[in-house]
Amino acid sequence: MTLHTRITEAIRNTASRPALIAYITAGFPNKETFRAQLSAVGAVADVVEIGVPFTDPMADGTTIQRSSRVALDQGVSLRWILESLSAPGAKPKAPLLLMSYLNPLLAFGLDKLPKAAAQAGIAGFIIPDLPYEECDDMRTALDAEGLALVQFVTPVTPDERVSLLAHASTGFVYAVSMTGTTGKNVAVPQDVLDYFGRAKQLSSLPICAGFGIRSAEQVRKLAPYVDGVIVGSALVEVIERGEDPAAFLRALRE
Repeated sequence: MTLHTRITEAIRNTASRPALIAYITAGFPNKETFRAQLSAVGAVADVVEIGVPFTDPMADGTTIQRSSRVALDQGVSLRWILESLSAPGAKPKAPLLLMSYLNPLLAFGLDKLPKAAAQAGIAGFIIPDLPYEECDDMRTALDAEGLALVQFVTPVTPDERVSLLAHASTGFVYAVSMTGTTGKNVAVPQDVLDYFGRAKQLSSLPICAGFGIRSAEQVRKLAPYVDGVIVGSALVEVIERGEDPAAFLRALRE
């Protein structure tokens, strides 16, 4: 089984409920608790998305921007994340993804990145600022280690392009619930549900909804239309308040 197949299987093997993909910012609120926090979240989530802090996270709202700044101020970098994950110690059974903007990946080096990521237990990447038309080099590099490169679709993506992006994606397809940045509370209107349903019909991979997922009510409403939900800003806010992230994630399944 390739690494990206582990992601797909983890999302599909959740019986009658949507898979839960949980986002945490690496090193937030502090570097020392990163591995413990990852273990706690990974014990509940089906897949964990680890955010690489970046100075200009253009797709992220204020919550993840704040968490990135706190992590950067502590010296958290892509290299530190990979070294931390490669250190001895138990890691969650849930597959791990890195969510990173392109610059840190290029600075690390495409020649070294895939092997280093695979050795650290990473199964794939989400790169918000890498358009499909410019991803050939990255896809080729990641394919060499069987790593996923997740593609995005949005409510305004034409069906023909949804099909194209779904075919090009590995792991799952990230279906953005709205145009704009992360963190806003989404009411999930019927036209967005219909878009998720169309994307699901056009894709052989799981469709996972992200941006604005905050409540068990939203998850229940999305359940017939998607294979998984991605919870980011709401979880980071729980961590920011010093509350239990695992308890919050369990509550989303109620």
